[in-house]
Amino acid sequence: MSGTHQKMPTLVLGAIGVVFGDIGTSPLYALQTTFTGASPLPVIEANILGVLSMMFWTIMLLVSFKYVTIIMRADNRGEGGSLALLALVSELTAKNPRIKWLVTALGVLAAALFFGDGMITPAISVLSAVEGLDLVSHQFKIYILPLTVIVLTGLFFIQKRGTATVGMAFGPIMIVWFVCLGGFGLLSIFKSPQVLWALNPVYAYRFLIADPWISFLALGSIVLAITGGEALYADMGHFGKYPIRLAWFYFVLPALVLNYFGQGALLLHNPKAIENTFYLLAPAWALVPMVLLATAATVIASQAVISGAFSIANQSVQMGFLPRMEIRQTSDKAQGQIYVPLTNWTLYLAVLFLVFAFQSSGNLAAAYGIAVTGTMTITTVMISFVMILYWRWSWAIVIPLISVLFVTDITFFAANAMKIPQGGWFPIGIAVISFTVLTTWKKGRKLLFEEISRQSVPIQLVLDDADNINHVPGTAIFLTSIGEGAPSALLHNIKHNQVLHERNILLTVIVEDKPYVTPGNRLLVDDMGKNFYRVRVFYGFMEMPDLPEALKLCTAWGLPLDMMSTSFFISRAMIVSSPNPGMTKWRERLFLVLSKNAMNAADFFKIPTNRVIEMGTRIEI
Repeated sequence: MSGTHQKMPTLVLGAIGVVFGDIGTSPLYALQTTFTGASPLPVIEANILGVLSMMFWTIMLLVSFKYVTIIMRADNRGEGGSLALLALVSELTAKNPRIKWLVTALGVLAAALFFGDGMITPAISVLSAVEGLDLVSHQFKIYILPLTVIVLTGLFFIQKRGTATVGMAFGPIMIVWFVCLGGFGLLSIFKSPQVLWALNPVYAYRFLIADPWISFLALGSIVLAITGGEALYADMGHFGKYPIRLAWFYFVLPALVLNYFGQGALLLHNPKAIENTFYLLAPAWALVPMVLLATAATVIASQAVISGAFSIANQSVQMGFLPRMEIRQTSDKAQGQIYVPLTNWTLYLAVLFLVFAFQSSGNLAAAYGIAVTGTMTITTVMISFVMILYWRWSWAIVIPLISVLFVTDITFFAANAMKIPQGGWFPIGIAVISFTVLTTWKKGRKLLFEEISRQSVPIQLVLDDADNINHVPGTAIFLTSIGEGAPSALLHNIKHNQVLHERNILLTVIVEDKPYVTPGNRLLVDDMGKNFYRVRVFYGFMEMPDLPEALKLCTAWGLPLDMMSTSFFISRAMIVSSPNPGMTKWRERLFLVLSKNAMNAADFFKIPTNRVIEMGTRIEI
């Protein structure tokens, strides 16, 4: 226990630096956008107190209660996030195919929505920070877009170097950021203490009933105060639930509340401050330092989202929702620090498009929110399965609790759906494209494996005839995606080369519904006789396969391997369309394109290229 307590300050500092970047930079634009966005509100006392009360109780209900208190209990062996939750719920619903199909679709949709969120967050965060230059001098206005592009370009270009070095500075910078948020907010509250009346939920209720339609539209901007709430759950595996909870309740939450109420107090005192409530909260002498600090904070917030996108891409590959792609480990100490080039540059191009297309953080706010509220709604549905099937909570508790959360989530989602014409179409479009790619690859792989399994020859036939085939020295490892039957590469080797090796290993890689697999559970070896072995290698969905490293464990099973006398045989499937395809034509074409661009299996599994023999096989799906 003492070791945990000693590490706790370090973990809390790390959590403050990484986990809270997104929600911590929301004060830059959330309150201002609520009054000046697509559905502007008059800057009067009733609206100021009503909006602040709505923001406060939304943060308390959806972040403090829903995510920090309840959902963070639903860890998958310590890991969180939509795909980790999907893996957990899939495990729980394995006996009911229909429910499993539903939760899989929801989990994939949540991951797809995250990609849209991951594109908007860097654009709106950095843009809103750099816009503070306009307050320093209107002459700087023409430099806002170019500077935003420079900052974002630098951010995406350093990804390939890894974020460990930059990450060391994240915690202290974000501590200074939150101290400034709380400090400037508190000073403003002292000038107009009547703003604290907004802590009373009655003001939120009055705001909602005064003009239901206007207040409903305002919810689309009020929800910006909780963007980044999902990150608390998604990054749980890096820091643990307790450091995140400590940082949230004792430091981040008070700083955010003080800042929002400080902005409200400023508006009560000076309604014209709505021009930029965040920066006008600071004294004139602190304006330039705050612009620099805000830019640093938004870069950190963007970094957290980019890292999250890398993690989602990696999990999607391991769980069979995306084709194999290059994934680089950027740290030999931290397993979660990875770099995915394709994801990085796709995000970069999308972020630049958003900056130039929307021009300002106010315009971008219309695109923000729908992905966040969509993901939150899906998370509520999925956590209900955990409450019932895993925690075994009483229906008397689950039904009212889920009903309150679901109605709240769906109301915020509906309010954001009203912003689809103003920009909400972008995250929806990205989510539709991502969902289509993820599900098409998963479906195509299922059809491919079914066809491979149908064509496979029972391994017993090969074993029965093994004594009649010439043998050559060394070990042959045949990678196969099917659990039974003879791999096509083995049959091709016998047919064309008319030989077998001294030892023949049928190797299958299996990704389990848990984030990590312990070394003791990494391998399973079955001796099939006549020097044939079936080896299964198990990985978690957070791990990156390294077959040569895993095969070193074969020695403990009495199967020592010398890589210099071992050959890896890999079947390269040449997929063609069958007369009766298992998917619609356009999805089949998409699968073929994805398949042709998938990373080479040898490179993905880190097999030495000089030990690989590829054999082609034609498969119709």
